[in-house]
Amino acid sequence: MRPTREQAYALLKQYNKSEALIKHALSVEGVMRHFAGLYAGSDTDLWGIVGLLHDLDYEQYPDQHCKKTAEILNELGYDDVIVRGCASHGWGICSDIEPISDMEKVLFTIDELTGLITATAIMRPSKSVMDLELKSVKKKYKDRRFAAGVDRELVEKGAQMIDMPLDDVIVHVILGMRDVADEIGLRGNTETE
Repeated sequence: MRPTREQAYALLKQYNKSEALIKHALSVEGVMRHFAGLYAGSDTDLWGIVGLLHDLDYEQYPDQHCKKTAEILNELGYDDVIVRGCASHGWGICSDIEPISDMEKVLFTIDELTGLITATAIMRPSKSVMDLELKSVKKKYKDRRFAAGVDRELVEKGAQMIDMPLDDVIVHVILGMRDVADEIGLRGNTETE
């Protein structure tokens, strides 16, 4: 079964009450939809749903991350492409499912990067992704103490998997997050006085 976006969002909220986790899911959804547009013939809605649901189990079952999501989605009869897409983003960490499709590789690449970009945007006077530029993210990216939980090696491995320079990946993640800036609370104040 393929859920509607509304059904997927309702499921996300059923398992997650944390505003931060919901905003992260919305960020990843926005970025996945953006990247789907870069891959000719990609199903934007499918990519978005996988982005939205990828951390479905994280709040309630952190010690079973990815595995519990697969179990929940399988029980609901979700299409295997969704189940596998969600489970593969934890490859090498909490999942042995290697990202194979373009969609899976992109999710693997951008998931943690959305967190670093969120943290970078919040530190800016504007509190916005709308005026965030590559150079600002790169400066924070190089500082391993900033957003220390973000695995830079994983992001770089993902960029190699999708055969895209890291700078381009960062720019496209910013653009995808701009598409959902209101939903994730990062439109901020970019008006000049």
